Amino acid sequence: MNQEKALVVFSGGQDSTTCLFWAKKQFKEVEAVTFNYGQRHVAELDCAKEIAEDLQVPHHILDMSLLNQLAPSALTRDDEAITQEEGELPSTFVPGRNLLFLSFAGVLAKQISAKHIITGVCETDFSGYPDCRDIFVKSLNVSLNLSMDEQFVIHTPLMWINKAETWEMADRLDALQYIRKNTLTCYNGVKGDGCGECPACELRQRGLNEFLQSNKGGEE
Repeated sequence: MNQEKALVVFSGGQDSTTCLFWAKKQFKEVEAVTFNYGQRHVAELDCAKEIAEDLQVPHHILDMSLLNQLAPSALTRDDEAITQEEGELPSTFVPGRNLLFLSFAGVLAKQISAKHIITGVCETDFSGYPDCRDIFVKSLNVSLNLSMDEQFVIHTPLMWINKAETWEMADRLDALQYIRKNTLTCYNGVKGDGCGECPACELRQRGLNEFLQSNKGGEE
């Protein structure tokens, strides 16, 4: 794979940045694509731009504002609270988001002659999102290949690991402190360790604490 080209679906968050570092180790050429779908905080787009520039990765930003029109959620609307009722999907769920993102990534990959598409979806920390499941990714991979008569491979390096193991991967890639400081995962738009209160920050911090506790030599 180290002689081939890859495209990373990139948000500037912990997971996709870990995948970006992973891809840079695996492939000869790497580009990134970020989708502007009317997310709550433009800081996400700025963060993605900054990281791509810092890591010298060619960066594409695609307008996906139609997703905000089709599927409004707390992730795209400031006036909707971030909530999750037991047995229900969280209010941050955007139906069809990964379906559209990966489909458009496939079209872009064809244009830039990249055979590999990397996404940070994860079933282990699955929040009830159907489009984070391995079976969905495999199904879409087949559909993309049939639709464009290509042989794309969608890679999901985080699919079967939890947040602590994602931090461990970042550490193995010599990127833990970079990812901790420079990424934006927080639903409230706070970079780095975030607001500490939203579900995304709680999950991220819990995983980091677990990793640091199991690796006493790690920096806190």
